[in-house]
Amino acid sequence: MPDRFPGYDVLSKRDTASWNEQTRRVVDARLALSERGAVLSGCQLATLGAVTARIVPQPVGRTPVNTVAILLDKLARDDRDGFRPAGLPPLVEAWTRGLDALEAEAQARHGVPCASLADGLLDVLLRAVEAGETTSSAWAELDPTLFWKWRLIPDLVAAYYAHPSAWSAMGFGGPASPRGYVRLDANRRDPWEASEAAIAIGNHHDR
Repeated sequence: MPDRFPGYDVLSKRDTASWNEQTRRVVDARLALSERGAVLSGCQLATLGAVTARIVPQPVGRTPVNTVAILLDKLARDDRDGFRPAGLPPLVEAWTRGLDALEAEAQARHGVPCASLADGLLDVLLRAVEAGETTSSAWAELDPTLFWKWRLIPDLVAAYYAHPSAWSAMGFGGPASPRGYVRLDANRRDPWEASEAAIAIGNHHDR
């Protein structure tokens, strides 16, 4: 997929009037996060890394996104959403159970760790979790569809798109404080916003 915003880097605004000091502190701290901590076991962390790579792959040609580290920070702080459906355990418990169940599912289906599965096999496993078509008894105390819909997808996507590299890849201008946005009409953009490149997507004909 061609880069729709070639050369655009939202971090070029870091030391301009576009960002205030509070924004700089928050973003700098997020960029400095690493995949360390005692929240997850080594096996759980390996499973999380493998699954993350399939759900939110790295942006091509841009700085890697530390999705796993951002999620680990959320777990370490037990930063809950304030709501959850009946039957879904609290944040940290849901993730540890879910990762253990993913590992058990991989072992039941293929006899190897989840993190060792080829991409295609891991994709099939993840689709089974999404559809609730799991086989391991490890899911007995955790509904796979609830884990997929309320934890795995929302938490990974939120972590990925909290990173400036993902903002740059989609042309997002970043935090609007203190600058704000002025040109809010359709097909208008402020000078500090990214300009989308013309992408050739082939010829299409009406049938």
